Amino acid sequence: LSIKGVGGDKFAEAVGGVKRGSIVTVEVTAIEDGGVEVEYEGMKSFIRRSDLSRDRAEQRPERFSVGDKVDVRITNIDSKTRRLGVSIKAREIAEEKEAVEQYGSSDSGASLGDILGAALKGDE
Repeated sequence: LSIKGVGGDKFAEAVGGVKRGSIVTVEVTAIEDGGVEVEYEGMKSFIRRSDLSRDRAEQRPERFSVGDKVDVRITNIDSKTRRLGVSIKAREIAEEKEAVEQYGSSDSGASLGDILGAALKGDE
């Protein structure tokens, strides 16, 4: 018997409407030293510590609680192992990239050398 023959393919149902790069909301189901376990549409997934945040100081699994809802970016859909790869860090990077494209860079275009050079010339 196949999985589909027994009672429907839950993995195919869960990932049917999403693709790599999609942003979805997951629920935290467990907190471990190496990261947090989350659930999306009944499918369990694990977010490694390094994928919890772009900011290293925020890569602490203990900042989450069981039951928290978190927006993540889907980084991988593996139908062989029936696992969903998700990352908060990838979502943050994508959002920042999108904001920079939309609003432009926040820096003035001046390098540190330009700024220091101008300051030193002013002192002379």
